[in-house]
Amino acid sequence: MRRPVAALVIVLAAVGVLTGGLAWLLDTPKVPRGAPRAERLYLGLCATCHGSDGRGSWRAALFLVRPGNLADGERLGRRSDQYLFAIIKHGGAPIGRPGMPAFGSTISDEEIEELARYIRGLAGKRRVTGAARYGGE
Repeated sequence: MRRPVAALVIVLAAVGVLTGGLAWLLDTPKVPRGAPRAERLYLGLCATCHGSDGRGSWRAALFLVRPGNLADGERLGRRSDQYLFAIIKHGGAPIGRPGMPAFGSTISDEEIEELARYIRGLAGKRRVTGAARYGGE
């Protein structure tokens, strides 16, 4: 009678450690106190895939998603503000990037504009003027 109970306790402990470890690994970054709204939006909506610094997250790799490196100033500098707004609002599916979800029904246009400015800040690069550029890198 003691062996089955001991085995059950060991299995339950192992399951507890496994699920606790996964919860710790998959937890999103904490928002600093007094963080501006754009940073709170980024950490809440974007950091899971793009990472808290914009360089990407290993979590996205778990789902075979390759998010763009938002800290790459050269690459992001080739994108217009309209492009950033459109991809945040409508997602990547309309332009052939199905891994990027649409947030237009979740946040307002004003919040999307703030988020786009915050993303520009991660790259520290200038904006592209003119019409939005959709397509290749």
